Amino acid sequence: MRCIDEAWDAHENELRRFLRHRAGSDAEGDDLLQEVFLRALRQKNGLCGIDNSRAWLFHAARNLLIDRLRLSKDQVPLPEDLVAEPSAAPPPVDGLTQCLPRVLSELSAQDREAITLCDIEGMTQQDFAKLKGITLPGAKSRVQRARTRLKARMTEVCRVSFEATGEVAGFVPRPPLA
Repeated sequence: MRCIDEAWDAHENELRRFLRHRAGSDAEGDDLLQEVFLRALRQKNGLCGIDNSRAWLFHAARNLLIDRLRLSKDQVPLPEDLVAEPSAAPPPVDGLTQCLPRVLSELSAQDREAITLCDIEGMTQQDFAKLKGITLPGAKSRVQRARTRLKARMTEVCRVSFEATGEVAGFVPRPPLA
């Protein structure tokens, strides 16, 4: 407690002026000063383990000012009648499912099984590994390779094009399997 008393006595007035000037009012500055004091009390070993107690106190005061400014930002309420415009066309990826059965049938049996079980039916890769009697890393590699081949085949056959973000931009549908 002695370290806090010495540091506080040495820097309280300077800290008060700093906080009052930046807080905009004496009352708010005094509230912040009290909070700095409470933080100093909560500090492990008081301020005894700190080489420069003045720097620590001003750093704590600056952080409190920043927190107070963040909380005091004005919030503008949105109007009640603000509604997002519905998009007229479905996203291109919805229609892309027309290409999937045909392209899946053209993949190897191993790739088709990995995609079907893990991505379409929702089996975990852990369960897929147990089913196939392989390690989890082996199952993850198998699924990843199958996804890569599926994407390459869909890009080639269905002429899928991508945005810079990686999202589907467009495609040419293939006729369904007979």
